[in-house]
Amino acid sequence: MDSIVIAGIVFACAFGGVVLGMFLQRVIPESHLLEESKDGIKLGTGLIATMAALVLGLLIGGAKSSFESQRTGFQQIATNVILLDRTLAHYGADTEQARVQLRNTVTSMIDHFFSAESSQHSGLEDAAITTQLGALFNAIRGLTPADDSHRGDRMHALQITSDLARARWQLAQRDDGSLPLAFLVVLEFWLFVLFTSFGAFWARNVTVVAVFFICAISVATALFLIVDLDQPFEGLIQVSSGSLRNALAQLGK
Repeated sequence: MDSIVIAGIVFACAFGGVVLGMFLQRVIPESHLLEESKDGIKLGTGLIATMAALVLGLLIGGAKSSFESQRTGFQQIATNVILLDRTLAHYGADTEQARVQLRNTVTSMIDHFFSAESSQHSGLEDAAITTQLGALFNAIRGLTPADDSHRGDRMHALQITSDLARARWQLAQRDDGSLPLAFLVVLEFWLFVLFTSFGAFWARNVTVVAVFFICAISVATALFLIVDLDQPFEGLIQVSSGSLRNALAQLGK
């Protein structure tokens, strides 16, 4: 989903509701604008506002959790990469091919997700990354241990490689985002109803319209941030490549 498009739709629904409400204010019979009627309407709109706030909070929490999971996952991958390189270095010179393959794998991941040229990516399940990790695993499995120390290092390296692959596939399950489209549709409808009531039952002057305009922008901005957080490799808020780049800089030392 395009966060700017979603924000624009939300703003149009919210402020469009205000404009519609101001039009309805002219045609609503005076008998429907009594204090008793307004009190009932305020109760109804108050309920909608509460539900909208709850859903908005739920969406923010879900998007933030998804973003943090992606960031933590990449930090875990970076940690495993450094540990694997240190284990291979401890094994000895026979692991040179495996260490080169590890560097190629990390470089491929960085180029795939964080290079300026790749505005689109095919996901963490990309075949190129799968091929690189498979070659790394085969290179480690093909080592011939000379003693118990080498056998221990080889088993440890294979375990770390398995953890690296597991972390990668766990991230792949969350790669498409976790934001339910139905929540957005329902929330936009509630906001439309709420802002329509604002326009219909509040005074019509420049100050009030300006306040409603700012409120519509604020709600649209909140939805923009939610959608942007739910897309950790696109938009303004992205998962940092710092952990992987730092891991790459540590390889071979």
